[in-house]
Amino acid sequence: MKAERYTVQEFELAGWPVRLTTYRIGPTWHAKADNVSPGALIATASADTLEQAKQAVINKAQTRLAATRRFP
Repeated sequence: MKAERYTVQEFELAGWPVRLTTYRIGPTWHAKADNVSPGALIATASADTLEQAKQAVINKAQTRLAATRRFP
């Protein structure tokens, strides 16, 4: 199967730069969030709609990033 409606957005979440990638494979929407600079995967989610997938991955990423300690 082929990925369709592939989009990439960059924004700040919990004080960290985040890249949100979304795409559809068949009837299922997939979303992933990664740290922009090193590209480290933060969270993934799949759902029946684009909005559900985006909201799920943003919630997971925000929880994980908020718990991450920053050193000066």
